Amino acid sequence: SGTKSLEAQKDWINELNVFPVPDGDTGTNMTLTLTSALEELSAVSKDASLEAVGKAASVGALKGARGNSGVIMSQLIRGFSTGLTGADELDKAEIAKAAALADEMSRKAVMNPKEGTILTVASAAADKAKELADQDLSMEDFLKSIIAEADLTLSRTPEMLPVLKEAGVVDSGGQGLLEFLKGAYEAYTGAAPEYDINELERPKAAVKRSVNSSDIETSDIKFGYCTEFIVNPERSLSPEEETGFKEFLESMGDSVVFVCTDEVVKIHVHTNHPGLVFEKGLEFGELSSMKIDNMREEHRSKLELENSAVTFDKEYAFVSVCSGSGFTEIFRNLSVTEIIEGGQTMNPSAEDIAAAIRNTKAQNVFVLPNNGNVILTARQAQELCPEVNVQVIPTRTVPEGISAVINYAPALSIEENAAHMEEEIRNLKTAEITAAVRASDIGGFKINKDDFMAISAGGVAAADKELKTCVLKALEAITDEDSELISIYYGEDVDDELAELIEEEAQELCPDADIEIIKGGQPVYHFVLSVE
Repeated sequence: SGTKSLEAQKDWINELNVFPVPDGDTGTNMTLTLTSALEELSAVSKDASLEAVGKAASVGALKGARGNSGVIMSQLIRGFSTGLTGADELDKAEIAKAAALADEMSRKAVMNPKEGTILTVASAAADKAKELADQDLSMEDFLKSIIAEADLTLSRTPEMLPVLKEAGVVDSGGQGLLEFLKGAYEAYTGAAPEYDINELERPKAAVKRSVNSSDIETSDIKFGYCTEFIVNPERSLSPEEETGFKEFLESMGDSVVFVCTDEVVKIHVHTNHPGLVFEKGLEFGELSSMKIDNMREEHRSKLELENSAVTFDKEYAFVSVCSGSGFTEIFRNLSVTEIIEGGQTMNPSAEDIAAAIRNTKAQNVFVLPNNGNVILTARQAQELCPEVNVQVIPTRTVPEGISAVINYAPALSIEENAAHMEEEIRNLKTAEITAAVRASDIGGFKINKDDFMAISAGGVAAADKELKTCVLKALEAITDEDSELISIYYGEDVDDELAELIEEEAQELCPDADIEIIKGGQPVYHFVLSVE
């Protein structure tokens, strides 16, 4: 219910991005993270312990986490589920304890936590739970008061973060958490409608590669028991009975095989409730050749066998996140082993990155997130691969990722290389140019909807109604007399003629620099500039 509530508001939450750029995806990332938690929960039996339920939600959220907001949400769930250990039921004191652990663990996930974010909203909720835990309140009033405190704190986030006040928005992650809590509260009170997990949005595949056992999660097996049997009917089934029996099987699972003759009815179905399927068969006659296979257990055993002896084919490898045919080709030419399709508007999950790390078969793997919203996810993927020495290089743009690979030095150790790459990307200046999705006054710029704007490490670097003018203004803002090499990557929506014209004018603007124009083919951002 919390996930459905968040999903209903995700587009609005996406638009709460501080910068009015089209890759605001907080709502989407949080929804997909929670959907992953739900999918893991769907494999848990209804009579499972509270601790088992919490563990499943935690594992699913950790694997499915994407974007900074999704990673923080996964850590909130992880902390809360830790608080369920040993509990048989949740009273107010248990909820307060679990909320405190959620607050603590989510803050540990962020290197430099800031107030005025989702972390502040979560802390306010945890503090309120602790304050009210011993008071004589009904559970309904207890939960309602916690949510009211979270709502009030969210409304104050613009006063805590000047950039939110300037943009005229509250924190998007905090808004996402509030929507989730509201939906969960509705489920508790009985006000929430029934939902089907299959109605929720699913992420697109982020990694293009061959499929093996480790590519498939146990939680991806929606119906866990392969159930087969034969019904020896006391009489021939009528057409209506045949149709009804088949429709029942389809409602209980998938992979249905239904063969009906006068003598036997042969059944095959993947289901979570084989007992109910057998009972249905008994309505028509005796059963024989009954067989149930636990497909999840078989898959786990296969994975354990595959992972029992980890073998490495190479000493080191690179995993890179990027979008655009040109950028992909550059990384391939630089011998990057695994390329994850994603970045703007499509952040990969922690499990996507972890799968790519494992797929390299390398003992040491450098991960290049190439997006500020993917760095936390990459670090979470690092936790999922303890058998590999994973080095996350905090690249925030694709040119930084390219620079990192180019500066790999075989003579240095893996750790020395990681430090060397980080030092080199700090010497790089980049700017990304896109169209504004809403009007905004930010960073001293008055930006109208559909104006072009350039985002650099310092915020908005330039803005203009004309794309070419915006690119040149951005270039002027990030170059100086020491600039030697300027790389201009143009996106999928830019024609060659405009790119060549910008190259000519950029050379006039920076006559002493070497300028290269490259088709990156990236979506969302019309141009990406890189200056060394």
